[in-house]
Amino acid sequence: MRRGARTTEGIRMSQSDYGEGGIIGMLTPQANTTVEPEFWSLLPADWSMINARLTSDKGTIEERLVDYTTRFVETAQQFANAPIDVIGIGCTGASYLIGRETEQRLMAEISQAHGIPCWTAAAATVKALDAIGAKKIALLSPYPDTLNAKCVPYWESFGYEVVACTGPKLVTEKFHPIYAMTGAATLDSMRELQKLDCDAIAMLGTGMPTLLPLVAGERGDGPVPISCNLALAWACVEPQRGRALDAPTLKEWVDGVEWKSRFRALFPAAAG
Repeated sequence: MRRGARTTEGIRMSQSDYGEGGIIGMLTPQANTTVEPEFWSLLPADWSMINARLTSDKGTIEERLVDYTTRFVETAQQFANAPIDVIGIGCTGASYLIGRETEQRLMAEISQAHGIPCWTAAAATVKALDAIGAKKIALLSPYPDTLNAKCVPYWESFGYEVVACTGPKLVTEKFHPIYAMTGAATLDSMRELQKLDCDAIAMLGTGMPTLLPLVAGERGDGPVPISCNLALAWACVEPQRGRALDAPTLKEWVDGVEWKSRFRALFPAAAG
């Protein structure tokens, strides 16, 4: 199948004016209004993305998330012969419900079918946590208690000690309890978790705004804040640039070396 052609030296040969550096094919939950804005802010110059929506008519968030996973392979077929270089699945919560083994199997199945890498947001976050050698983590979670009950065991299955799991209040009066959250609310929760003795704060849920906390938060020597969207962008982009998924490259992303000014320019209201 088509993918971004490369020379014998491994350098990508552009197949689109928009995406000289690379193109991500992104799978996003149906009502998620956060993935695309955060990715357009995060992606380096000359990178692009196209999006396919994961849809479900199930009644609860847990039922919809599991339903999405049964459609990952089918939904990725929407990309047809578009010159994408990597597939990202911007749906963290689904990983908790199906577990790491099924998650890895689906990633491998999609990767084999399309001949390119595939990352889930959760798997990318695990990669980021491992890159900095995190052992003790705090979870900044936007989820209801029912999903948190599945969320914590997922992270513990990778050997992390979860010291806390908390987050902004669900916004039940708006169009969606998670997607309607604000970056300011996420920032407040992050500041509370920064007081804890841990190595990293995993900012969960691709629908929860996370870039304002990364821009405005005061880190010092405290835990490293890692957003699922940021980790997914890092995991998708860096190998295509011939760079390692390691602590130095991750630090550049967390520090916003390439994206902070773009975030402020694109979304000044969200940037505070």
